[in-house]
Amino acid sequence: MGNSDNPRKGSDFEKSAKEYFKSKNIDLQHGFSIPVGFSNIKKEHKFDLGSADPAILVECKFHSWTESGNSPSAKLSVWNEAMFYFIAAPNNYRKILFVLKSMRETISLARHYVNRYGHLIPNGVEILEYNPNNSSVYRVNK
Repeated sequence: MGNSDNPRKGSDFEKSAKEYFKSKNIDLQHGFSIPVGFSNIKKEHKFDLGSADPAILVECKFHSWTESGNSPSAKLSVWNEAMFYFIAAPNNYRKILFVLKSMRETISLARHYVNRYGHLIPNGVEILEYNPNNSSVYRVNK
């Protein structure tokens, strides 16, 4: 079941992420593009937010637990894809997955992701969980 508001919600979430980084004196641009790849062959990839100076790449994910409380496997596959692009990006970039805080009982979706897919998270990638109720940000560690 699709939701016609999802693109707007995703765009609004990116704006919240951009505002958060701006509050930390980091000015990011939307649709920041850099060449990525594992060999001498590179192809441009557009990250949700980014900057060359400081070198930072941000992927934003406005995902939540399913209505029944199950793990949203398809959505988490998109998070895995973000990890793939982070590892294919140049090493000098700070890499951040900026996600919505979504709780199921006592565990957030971000914590669930780290517990389940931590082996796919490259060293140095930060997962920041954003709570829209109070605009707070929490780093979820591996």
